[in-house]
Amino acid sequence: MPTSSEAAIALVSRYYDAFNAHDFDAMLACLADDVAHDINQGGREIGRDAFRAFMSRMDSAYSEQLRDIVVMASDDGNRAAAEFIVHGIYKQADEGLPPAHGQNYILPAGAFLEIRDDEIARVSTFYNLADWIAQVS
Repeated sequence: MPTSSEAAIALVSRYYDAFNAHDFDAMLACLADDVAHDINQGGREIGRDAFRAFMSRMDSAYSEQLRDIVVMASDDGNRAAAEFIVHGIYKQADEGLPPAHGQNYILPAGAFLEIRDDEIARVSTFYNLADWIAQVS
């Protein structure tokens, strides 16, 4: 059942507020059981459990806060987009990426989200990986 744009914006805002609070359970509660997660310049993972494992890996390597978040939604509330600035610290080396030693980075990013039955059914996140690598190298 379609949701309104206001409900979609509220859902996506709650999701990113939970991210900033490092409340991963609250983030996961916003997601459909079969959520599709498109990882920037990576593959697609399916399911809330896969998303939980991804967030655990990310939390080990990065400490991030999202600022200047702007959320937009289609009139029917089935699609949303978010743009934000990631302020982060690279804490621990991530596989295939440069060594970590507490480097700070600031990175524009965005996401496209699909909403189904008042839950986020897809999250596709995008940022400039080359810019991030240049900042932490």
